[in-house]
Parts: sequence; structure tokens; C-alpha cells
Amino acid sequence: QVQLVESGGGLVQPGGSLRLSCAASGSMFSINDMGWYRQAPGKQRELVAKITIGSSTNYADSVKGRFTISRDNAKNTVYLQMNSLKAEDTAVYYCNVKAVRLGVRFNYWGQGTQVTVSS
Repeated sequence: QVQLVESGGGLVQPGGSLRLSCAASGSMFSINDMGWYRQAPGKQRELVAKITIGSSTNYADSVKGRFTISRDNAKNTVYLQMNSLKAEDTAVYYCNVKAVRLGVRFNYWGQGTQVTVSS
């Protein structure tokens, strides 16, 4: 089992910044892709950004140029730096980790952290 601990959500004014963190822990697992998804009220969960083990990144068009995903492989931690936040970025943000253990692939989700952008 991989445990994911998210932090960094909160309330911020439009134009502000927040940094989300997600630390993964679990014995005998290899962490592969890591990413962030979000779900706004009444909407489906959507990909925000993801990063491979080799640090290749992919972003949703709506956040390109404003959000940056990064990872620290030594700490099994993924970060999401969110700048120039807009009201439409308000959502619950979920960390996602793909891991492998003894040749079997697993997909894990964090508990979610609320991001609210409002004046």
C-alpha cells in the first residue's frame, strides 16, 4: 500500500499563488508517474498536470503558463506551483501516483485538498 499525504491548499485571492505538495510512502514500491487532478462542484475530475519518472511534463491547456509541476524523486514527493490563480481554478485537487510493486501496477489517489480562489 502507498500512502499519499497532501498539503498546501487554502483560500487565496485572484492573482495569488499556492503550492501543493504530495508525499508518497510505501515499502517495496517504485513510484512512476505522478500528477494532479482537480474536481470542481458539478464537474468531472480532470487532469491538471502530470510528470513522469524522467520529469517529462504534461499540462491542461487551462493552466499552461501559470502552473508548474515538479518532483523530488529522493523524497517521492510531487509539487504543484500555482500562480496567477483564477476563480475557475477553485476545486478539490487530488494527487495521483502510479506505482509498481513486484511487477504489478497500482494507481493511488490522495485524499484531496481544497483550493478556493475568491476575493
